[in-house]
Amino acid sequence: MDINTLIARRVRELRDHHGLSLEALAERSGVSRSNISLIERAQSSPTAAVLDKLATALGVALASLFEAPAESEEAPSPLARTADQAVWTDPASGYVRRNLSPALPSPIQLVEVHFPAGQRVAYETGERDAEIHQQIWLIEGVMEITAGYQHWRLEAGDCVAMRLDCQTVFHNPARKAARYLVALSTVPFSPLRRNP
Repeated sequence: MDINTLIARRVRELRDHHGLSLEALAERSGVSRSNISLIERAQSSPTAAVLDKLATALGVALASLFEAPAESEEAPSPLARTADQAVWTDPASGYVRRNLSPALPSPIQLVEVHFPAGQRVAYETGERDAEIHQQIWLIEGVMEITAGYQHWRLEAGDCVAMRLDCQTVFHNPARKAARYLVALSTVPFSPLRRNP
C-alpha cells in the first residue's frame, strides 16, 4: 500500500474511532479542515510537524499513523518483515522513518530514523490522552535534541529518554546523516493519575 494511502486510512480510522468530525479534529489539532481532508483522501504528503499535530489531537504516538488500519479479520502477525515495514520520508526535511514494529498490538513501538545532515524538525507536541515515553538510541552520526527546556547532544551509542508532552526539536548539526532507533511506550492515563 502506498504510504500516503496508509496514512490517509489510519487518520480516518482514528478520527472515526474518537467520533470526531473534520471540523473537530481541525480545532483540536490546529491543522486546517481542508488539509485534513486532503490527507484523508491521500492527495497530500503531510510534513512531520503536521502529522505530529494530528497524532497529538488523536491521542497517539506519531508512529501509530503508520500502522496498517484494522481491516483484516486475521489475527495481527507478531512478525514484521522488512518488506512490509512502512517507510515514510518527511517532504520538508527529507528525514526517513521506518516503522519496525509488527502489527500485533503492543505498548512498545520501534522506529528507525535516517536524519539528513543540517536538517531540523520541530514538533509542537502537547498533552495527549495517554502518557507516551520515548528513548532515542543514536546508532551513527550526531543529533541535538531539545525537549522543553532540556537539551542534549547525542553521539553514536548515546541514549536519551523523555516524555512526549512538550515541544521537541531534532537537529543534525553535522555534515553527514545520522541514524537512530526510537522506542516508544504508551501508557493510558487512568482517572486517578490525571492532574486536575
